[in-house]
Amino acid sequence: MKTLPILLLAATAVPSKADPQLTSWYTADSSQYARLYQSTADETAGTVSKTWSRGTGIQSSPTYAGVSKIAYSTSWVYIRATGLASHIMGPWYLDAAKTSNFPNFPSNNAKIYRIPRVPSVPASKTLTGLGATGCMVNGVSMFDSRDAFSYVSASSTDATPVNGLTGYGVWNRDGYHNENVTFDPAFAHQAGNNYHYHAQPIGLRYQLGDHVNYNSTTNRYTESTAAVTAHSPILAWAADGFPVYGPYGYSSPLDPNSGVRRMVSGHVLRNGSYGTTNLTSTGRTTLPPWAQRIQTVAFKNGPGVSTTYALGHYIEDFDFLGDRGYTQGVDFDLNEQNVRWCVTPEFPAGTYAYFTTINADGTPAYPYTTGRQYYGNPTGGTTTIGEAVTTFFDGGSNKIETSKQPAVNTVSGNVTVTWSAVEGGTYLVEASDDLKTWPDLTPAVTATDDVAAFTETGAKNSHSNRFYRMSRTSLASFDSYGFDYTASGGGTTTAVAPGGSAARGTTVTVTITLPTTPPNPPANLVPTTITLGGTITGTSISRPSATTAQATFVIPANATTGAQNVVVTFTPAPSYTLTGGFTIN
Repeated sequence: MKTLPILLLAATAVPSKADPQLTSWYTADSSQYARLYQSTADETAGTVSKTWSRGTGIQSSPTYAGVSKIAYSTSWVYIRATGLASHIMGPWYLDAAKTSNFPNFPSNNAKIYRIPRVPSVPASKTLTGLGATGCMVNGVSMFDSRDAFSYVSASSTDATPVNGLTGYGVWNRDGYHNENVTFDPAFAHQAGNNYHYHAQPIGLRYQLGDHVNYNSTTNRYTESTAAVTAHSPILAWAADGFPVYGPYGYSSPLDPNSGVRRMVSGHVLRNGSYGTTNLTSTGRTTLPPWAQRIQTVAFKNGPGVSTTYALGHYIEDFDFLGDRGYTQGVDFDLNEQNVRWCVTPEFPAGTYAYFTTINADGTPAYPYTTGRQYYGNPTGGTTTIGEAVTTFFDGGSNKIETSKQPAVNTVSGNVTVTWSAVEGGTYLVEASDDLKTWPDLTPAVTATDDVAAFTETGAKNSHSNRFYRMSRTSLASFDSYGFDYTASGGGTTTAVAPGGSAARGTTVTVTITLPTTPPNPPANLVPTTITLGGTITGTSISRPSATTAQATFVIPANATTGAQNVVVTFTPAPSYTLTGGFTIN
């Protein structure tokens, strides 16, 4: 039987180090547009939206989901993200009957979040604030257990967005208990346009392979009923730089061979069990000791336990077992801040780690992510980058495409080449029998997801040898707010021949003539590296002819003026280095 060799020309990014603060981020879908269901009707029909508008959440152009860039310095790891998940988000409603729309959609938050490279543990703990307390590994915000509202004793009601009251801050409403009806199936909703999780991010856990099942027909996630066999992955990094794991850890904290089980929260309802006060009998007339230690406002009684104010309505409805004579590591796993010292797959020598807590039936368990305090010093948070950094990962619109194993249909002779793509990118596919001439295959492929494919009909039957290469020639307009992105490839360019000039901050194309005397580079070989004065961004290579190579790139706004060189290095060996000069204005 005749075989058909296939050559796929592509670049591959290789991680520089195995540091979990760098490698644990979920980047698999970073070049895919964010998607959501606007309604239950859309959810039932499977109709996703890539643009949307409701309330403060306006996404008039598509934007990429998740983490688009990871960079680091000696002291910090920086994450650039839209804050939008790559799992399908939505729909959101205010009521269980799903008849009243949630007021806002999420949208691109264009955030940079940092975490400290070397966490520290202070003796005096810091309270978590409203808003993000950490960053999930998909770039979505992690919030603490509260929903920002509390009880007003003088009015005998909770402060809410509707009544305009200011809560006393004594009896603070539990976010999961009060707002879970507004969560989407992935257990998230938005504050304004800021998409976030209060409790375990079950949709993200499914993407990470953490013991969760997903029914794509109903768009519902459920905890797997199978035996747990693997330690949970890192789901987030808290602002103090410590990891936040899923619900499952090693049974014995320092023994990776001790088996895996669900981590048990150190907090229980104040229902009379475990020596706690039974609030159903006494009413909310006392605070648990942990709340007494951290609250600085004057105490006020809360409402009695009722259908409206059920037990669990407030975070102060929970007591910490360590205050009731029980022992961490014997009776429960996690301390007051929801942390334990343990070994994990990423930290075989041990680390302090938070765990997202769930009950035996898979429902979220208080305190969900972190406790009411950080265990470490929360020096991280939303920021800007004001120092020199090293890029570890560059995705989104800057993604480097990689090829997958081609498929050959032995009956029809069709050959299908598949590659990772940037959604909205248009790709030229070329084929060759001899690596010398590369006719275009038509039509060009426009990626509608982060994977693209092209099928050449009957290629196996009509060619003894066949080689393929793909190149992105353009990228559809997208919401690039917050991205470290410069249009290239198919973007607007200004041709600048060697010896010409270009202004700083502009996109230029430089054409370099290849040698005309032996040894010549292989015809049409695409250069794999380019250097402009030691620094270059937004690099892409257009199709070279047999005698020229064209390099498209951005002149950095802070580039040195005057004569510059472009160095084009050809690989594989033997390598050829050619230099063409031009001037920056």
